[in-house]
Amino acid sequence: MYAGLDVGSRTTKLVTYNGGIGDLVVVATGVNPLQRCQELLSGKEFVRLVVTGYGRHLVAPVLKGEVVSEIKAFAIGARHLYPDCRSIIDIGGQDSKVILLSEKGEVQKFEMNDRCAAGTGKFLEVMANTLEVDITAISNLALSSTKKVNINSLCTVFAESEVVSLIAKGEETAAIAFALHEAIATRIVTMVNRIGIKERVVFAGGGSRNNCLGKLLEQKLSKTLTVPSFPQAVGALGAALLAKSG
Repeated sequence: MYAGLDVGSRTTKLVTYNGGIGDLVVVATGVNPLQRCQELLSGKEFVRLVVTGYGRHLVAPVLKGEVVSEIKAFAIGARHLYPDCRSIIDIGGQDSKVILLSEKGEVQKFEMNDRCAAGTGKFLEVMANTLEVDITAISNLALSSTKKVNINSLCTVFAESEVVSLIAKGEETAAIAFALHEAIATRIVTMVNRIGIKERVVFAGGGSRNNCLGKLLEQKLSKTLTVPSFPQAVGALGAALLAKSG
């Protein structure tokens, strides 16, 4: 058995692999990523462990695992699921990335946003709190909007100020929620435009579970997005496959 860990800022994913996927677990990372990973691996036997994600350099030395970049892990995981995958859009809790692959599956170009919350799950989480809406409900709320309003800033601080102003003007919550999704989609499309995009496009990460975001990206990119059945664990799968290929 081979194991892959993706230690993200918000969630940690474990995938074990031996000719097929064994365990596939997604848990909250919490305030002690190392302890969470030790709990996930407790009682499991594996030949090799590869670790990727936000906390990989913290976790890997203690667990005697090898480190791989998120870009490579996502490329391998997505390509395993969809051999014709040429592009990957990953929207995580604290970062987002766009990856362009060659016909052979090699990483040609990538763009990563890990310095600013704009275009990430954290951006939407902050805004959901401002709107007093549950993060799990904000997608459907946005899709129910019957009016158009604009959020001009992609900076989380300034966008939050805009949201407060719109609330004070009496704008409907659904319209504000839709505008926030548009702001995220605009940021992602800007990243895509810098490196290009080719089909098939795999949409991964926690953000891919947001239907409004997916629809907006498809409209703006004029591309169909493929969402895996376990979109948050694509990187962990890639890490597990790397562990097996040795």
